Amino acid sequence: MPRTASYHTTVQWKGERLGYVRMGNGPEMEFSAPPDAHGLSGVLTPEDAFVAAVNTCVMLMFLWSVERFKLSLVSYECYAEGTKKIELDRTETFTEVALHPEIVIRQGATERKGVLKRTQQTLQSAVKYSLVANSIKSKLTVEPVIKIIS
Repeated sequence: MPRTASYHTTVQWKGERLGYVRMGNGPEMEFSAPPDAHGLSGVLTPEDAFVAAVNTCVMLMFLWSVERFKLSLVSYECYAEGTKKIELDRTETFTEVALHPEIVIRQGATERKGVLKRTQQTLQSAVKYSLVANSIKSKLTVEPVIKIIS
């Protein structure tokens, strides 16, 4: 039988185009629409949160996969870009989220080609098992740069 888990947030209007969000796990912060949608700069936007949710979830699943594939991770950094389409009637949809991870793996005693293949499989597993990546309808692309060091 499947299990369920719940997550929650509370938002509060602070006046004009500013809100405040309290997340169930503790963080609290101001948010607004992005400046291109008449919002404020310098605060969280739903658009930033959406792209960040995909990026952070894939990274956490990558870390989980690194342990299972027994890789020696040196560093991971990922630039993510979400592209939204604005229709004539002003409805908006994220059409794509592109992840550009830069991954550095220590080779160890394993052959370089084998480490590269395992790293690619690890990244594929991270995307496959990412809750957020599996929950979006946007196209997800992953364009990694993988560096193997001795």
